[in-house]
Amino acid sequence: MSRNKTKKTSTKNNKESKRAKKTRKTFKQAFRDSREKIWNKKRARLKLHRSFRRSYREDYQRELQVPGLVQHAMTTLKIIFKNWKLFLPLLTLVVLLNVFFVGLMSEETYTTFQDSLKQSYSSLEQGELGRVAEAGLLLISTVTTGGLTRGMNEVQQVFMIMFVAVTWLITIYYLRHLLAGNQPKFRDGVYNALAPLLSSLLVIALIFIHLVPIFIFIVAYSAAVQTGFLETPLYAFVFWLFSMLLILLSCYLLPVSITALVAVSVPGIYPMTAINATTDLMQGRRTKFIIRLLFCLVFIGVLWVIVMLPILWLDLFLKSNIEWWASLQAPVASFFLQAMTTFSVIYVTAYIYLFYRRMLDDPN
Repeated sequence: MSRNKTKKTSTKNNKESKRAKKTRKTFKQAFRDSREKIWNKKRARLKLHRSFRRSYREDYQRELQVPGLVQHAMTTLKIIFKNWKLFLPLLTLVVLLNVFFVGLMSEETYTTFQDSLKQSYSSLEQGELGRVAEAGLLLISTVTTGGLTRGMNEVQQVFMIMFVAVTWLITIYYLRHLLAGNQPKFRDGVYNALAPLLSSLLVIALIFIHLVPIFIFIVAYSAAVQTGFLETPLYAFVFWLFSMLLILLSCYLLPVSITALVAVSVPGIYPMTAINATTDLMQGRRTKFIIRLLFCLVFIGVLWVIVMLPILWLDLFLKSNIEWWASLQAPVASFFLQAMTTFSVIYVTAYIYLFYRRMLDDPN
């Protein structure tokens, strides 16, 4: 009896061991298959500069046939003005929403503009063009450094980001249909373009993460200036070397996240899918994108000077000669500043989208 019992026990143990081996084999095979699928997807992607091995120029050089800087900027401007029936209602809607939820520009910022324009106006009468240039530079620096958003609380800043995302999505929706030969209506963009809003906000959060090195540089620079750290040549050299590395890191990361913000606007595209696609699309093209983006900002600054300086001068002239106009507390000039800010968002969106389409249509 004991011998038969031992045989049954051994047979049962053998069956269990065979079943366990089969389960382990099945698991290992499934793991190999899934890993092979993942690597097949990765092999199809461009992977440059992902290791310490040297990358040769012929490996990452990708030609891109794009128009010149001025031609690209003027083409974007032409498309916007040609389809003003679409973009003017969008600009008006966003400006009114900003006025209602965020508010107009603060009186302190407008006073800064007034003081600068008074000095530049008197200098212009005396033939001194330097003060006029200084006023223009002040206007550009105030816009580019967020001077128009000073005095906003956290809720107003959230509304501001939401309105920028909405303007971005609707503008891309219009351009996508216009380039396809369709004739979209204003209500089509308002009702149909906001489907990927949540995905766009996630990509915007990624953009802020990619801007962290630049934020670190700004904080470190202000601390270095206050403590006199940069007065020592050796310390200044180390600081600027470290700062250049931080800026280069952000410049390397930002083109992918900005173009991913365009790719994710297509309904049904997930954020990580858009980021992976634009990572491959931007390989070997980051420098061209950064140059064009910087030129776009310069072009926008020139537009601000051309449009806003005459308006601010006229407002200053009217306030100095008409009493009831002086009692308006600057809502007219603030409204135009808000409208110009919204137009800048529309223009930058169209500028980036047209460059993105050039990259998609390029055979390389």
